[in-house]
Amino acid sequence: MKIVSIKHKSVPIQSKIRNAVVDFSEMTAGIVVIESDVIRNGKPLVGYGFTSNGRYAPCGIMAERMIPRLLKASESSLLSEDGRNFDPFKAWEVMMRNEKPGGHGERSVAVGAIDMALWDLVAKIEDKPLYQILADRYRGGEVNRRVYVYAAGGYYYPGKDLEMLKKEIQGFLDSGYESVKIKIGGASLDEDRKRIEAVAELTGFPGRIAVDANGKFTAEEAIKWAEALAPYKLKWYEEPVDPLDYAGLANVAEIYEGSLATGENLFSTIDTRNLIRHGGLRSDRDYLQMDPALSYGLVEYIRTLEMLSDHGWSHVRCIPHGGHQFSLHIAAGLGIGGNESYPGVFGAFGGFGDNIHPQAGYIEMPDAPGIGIEMKSDLMQIFKNL
Repeated sequence: MKIVSIKHKSVPIQSKIRNAVVDFSEMTAGIVVIESDVIRNGKPLVGYGFTSNGRYAPCGIMAERMIPRLLKASESSLLSEDGRNFDPFKAWEVMMRNEKPGGHGERSVAVGAIDMALWDLVAKIEDKPLYQILADRYRGGEVNRRVYVYAAGGYYYPGKDLEMLKKEIQGFLDSGYESVKIKIGGASLDEDRKRIEAVAELTGFPGRIAVDANGKFTAEEAIKWAEALAPYKLKWYEEPVDPLDYAGLANVAEIYEGSLATGENLFSTIDTRNLIRHGGLRSDRDYLQMDPALSYGLVEYIRTLEMLSDHGWSHVRCIPHGGHQFSLHIAAGLGIGGNESYPGVFGAFGGFGDNIHPQAGYIEMPDAPGIGIEMKSDLMQIFKNL
């Protein structure tokens, strides 16, 4: 059993939206296809992976370091002990050979995309959904067949007024979502309060609304906004300060009694451990949003979950960023708290499948082998073009 080829490509997301910090009009994503020599129904089995949104395609790192290491590795260094499948943990060690500790940036994104494709391939070889593979290995076979999801939107873009925002959010609610998230910090405090209140007219109460500042504020600004947001009793207040400003986050947590959320821009277990140690977060109310596709893949995410358990954090406090099928399977298989969703926001890279839709805020997991990327026709077309 061996890897025959690994192909990759940078593709445009082509979205005109922006948050308080990033304009997505020139954002790219990286896609990966791993072909094996395992033949099923007359065709070789392949694994598909891609980078999560918010980070540019790290194709140079994949092409120059990670992919050559995998292709040069001996077969035994990539296979499980019984030789019947690939071992993503061994492959991870091969990819990270000769990489210095620290510097968890675009390197983690490159490894994460390849890791996703490997896990997709592993599950297909076993002819099972990825969530079942994970449940069998880590939870005695217990699967969360229904996974909580919330709709992330409420971005800024030219000409978008309150009525357009309300139309967008109403579309989410009509589609089966019960909780939504909107951006803040890209307009004035007064304007963003009006946006929150307009959305609350649709959701019924602000507790079904999360807000996301995307790390824009200084600690002083974040506290000012926290004081203004507190009366709404929102679902959570996300990334109020720079993701590595743990002291600033701790200052916000001291005065904000509601839930905070952060972690999507932390790319390693060690960085997450520092967040838990120094960020002032509360394990009874706050949420952790590390995205496996951005942070060295599922192999590292499993290590992160183990670390969190050692520090008294429940898996249900983890709701990953990204809105992709990979995290959806992880949520179902490992019993974490749910998953983000980007209906209609990031084109082919958002959503979970052509016929997979939420009901009362939950997704019913499909039975397709692997991650189920084949169930999403627009995304599969991108892979076919590769």
